Amino acid sequence: MTSAGRLYRGRKNVTLASLLLLVLAVALGPTPSSAAGDDWWNPTARPAPDSQVNVTGEPFTGTDAKGEVRGFVDAHDHIFSNEAFGGRLICGKPFSEQGVADALKDCPEHYPDGSLAVFDFITKGGDGKHDPVGWPTFKDWPAHDSLTHQQNYYAWVERAWRGGQRVLVNDLVTNGVICSVYFFKDRGCDEMTSIRLQAKLTYDMQSFVDKMYGGPGKGWFRIVTDSAQAREVIEQGKLAVVLGVETSEPFGCKQILDIAQCSRADIDKGLDELYALGVRSMFLCHKFDNALCGVRFDSGALGTAINVGQFLSTGTFWKTEKCTGPQRDNPIGNASAPEAEKRLPAGREVPSYSADPQCNVRGLTELGEYAVRGMMRRGMMLEIDHMSVKATGRVLDIFEAKSYPGVLSSHSWMDMDWTERVYGLGGFIAQYMHGSEGFVSEAKRTDALRDKYGVGYGYGTDMNGVGGWPAPRGADAPDKVTYPFKSVDGGSVIDRQTTGERTWNLNTDGAAHYGLVPDWIEDIRRVGGQDVVDDLFRGAESYLDTWGAAENHEAPGNLANGSAASASSSEWSLFTSYKPQRAVDGDGGTRWASDWSDDQWYQLDLGSPQLVKRVTLDWERAYAKSYRIELSTDGVNWRTASSTTAGDGGLDTARFAGTPARYVRIQGLERGTDWGYSLCEVGVHTG
Repeated sequence: MTSAGRLYRGRKNVTLASLLLLVLAVALGPTPSSAAGDDWWNPTARPAPDSQVNVTGEPFTGTDAKGEVRGFVDAHDHIFSNEAFGGRLICGKPFSEQGVADALKDCPEHYPDGSLAVFDFITKGGDGKHDPVGWPTFKDWPAHDSLTHQQNYYAWVERAWRGGQRVLVNDLVTNGVICSVYFFKDRGCDEMTSIRLQAKLTYDMQSFVDKMYGGPGKGWFRIVTDSAQAREVIEQGKLAVVLGVETSEPFGCKQILDIAQCSRADIDKGLDELYALGVRSMFLCHKFDNALCGVRFDSGALGTAINVGQFLSTGTFWKTEKCTGPQRDNPIGNASAPEAEKRLPAGREVPSYSADPQCNVRGLTELGEYAVRGMMRRGMMLEIDHMSVKATGRVLDIFEAKSYPGVLSSHSWMDMDWTERVYGLGGFIAQYMHGSEGFVSEAKRTDALRDKYGVGYGYGTDMNGVGGWPAPRGADAPDKVTYPFKSVDGGSVIDRQTTGERTWNLNTDGAAHYGLVPDWIEDIRRVGGQDVVDDLFRGAESYLDTWGAAENHEAPGNLANGSAASASSSEWSLFTSYKPQRAVDGDGGTRWASDWSDDQWYQLDLGSPQLVKRVTLDWERAYAKSYRIELSTDGVNWRTASSTTAGDGGLDTARFAGTPARYVRIQGLERGTDWGYSLCEVGVHTG
């Protein structure tokens, strides 16, 4: 779920509720089908009346000549966000046993003319008025710029599947603050309660589809909980549905006045519960700093409003520092959001922020690191979008130290400078569902890296996520979509999509709902060429490669654990020990610390010669700016395996050609602080 700040530019004097909602707005012609017969992709019956799918031809099955699955990946969608935020922010349901007329109804307060469609006029502008009638006319919704109406009706998702999509990540989403400030709701605001409900309804939707095809397991909508199961589903030609979570306070892990409101036990319990529900990927923070990590900022008036919401929720404003590397968090700026700022306590003001590149001082907390490592133990994939630069950097350091591939960027909310590190780990990247010209431009910018690492590409529609979707390019646009057109594999014919009395055309309507995803991909092909679409068509294989590698990951053995350690010096303390052995005791809470001078060394005796290929150094705040890693078989003759003059602390991973060594030495040359050198843990690995 993301915010489309461009939609709100220039709006002034909106209510606090409006601004806070903006803040996190992250995110049926109808006749029964004929009997399926040999047409396994057609149900024996549909609800009558219902939406049309408007795709003919058999969906592709099996694998390609290389034995790889094929198909598109939507790495970020919100099928059931109508159940989030108190249940009345997104209007309409993805399915109903009573049929389309019951599913695609507007919210009660939108009748008779949308005058009370508060969130609609906040996000779309104007007065919010619209025709609330859904079935059968759909005069005003769904639409590419109507962010409050259901876009994921099951038959529209079916059309995307028929058009070649084979993976859909359904991110269970909500936000307690949005829920609490929105005027209309019919349930409580506890985030985990909403997540549980959305998970249940995803399984209910699977059963709903199965019923049309003759019973359990027979439908095209298949929830999968491991990569092998997903491959089997895709080889059958069906849609593999993966559950994810995107919420601001997972497991209740908010922070108030920088004090965590959760514990390690809460994290373990929460991860176990989510895993049992089938969740296999998740975000640890979103929009507000929480007890796990700091967030990547929003900008302009929207950023100011979010910052007010951050204060009202946590008791602190965003805190920034000058960025130290090429990556940066989004600039906050000093734009005014007067109505939101009025709600601050007397004497409180939103801080001013420097115009130069600023980063969130809050990175990955100790609890956040515990959650990351807990996800690794469970073979789960971590979403780094929405994490601050500092938090993302630490996550990538941790993953690199363990060679863990389970990292995702699903909708263009990370600093693009991280791209190669993600691919280098074996991670997966998807781009937000931008208009075809913008999508093609970004895809081509990163094309060389995908070729280098041999990976496919994905998209994140973020539908029902209140982000805004591709506008129409126009009936006279160059290289416009012409109907009907063939699917990418060539086996299906796709015509204009019709639901009730309304027929949509991507050229003139834009990406109004999920059923127009195939049309949008055809637009990308016409604008950007077949190469971009081919990369997208390899997305399913690459996503499953990342998932499978995370599931099957085994933490490499650490030769340093328990080995004999020595050092040039050890800082003295009356209260604790900073002796060399403390950096190889397997406890990240203890450390070795040297005297406060540059020329210091730390040495390990592995006991016998070993093939050493990788050394990890987890620095405490007292780190080395310049140092060498040296190897020796006899403790006398040393060879430099790795060196740097630009150390920045944190967790360093040095990889080099396998070298036999019994002794490993870290030679500190220049300190990064006024203190000495201090290592929490040292790792030595053969692979």
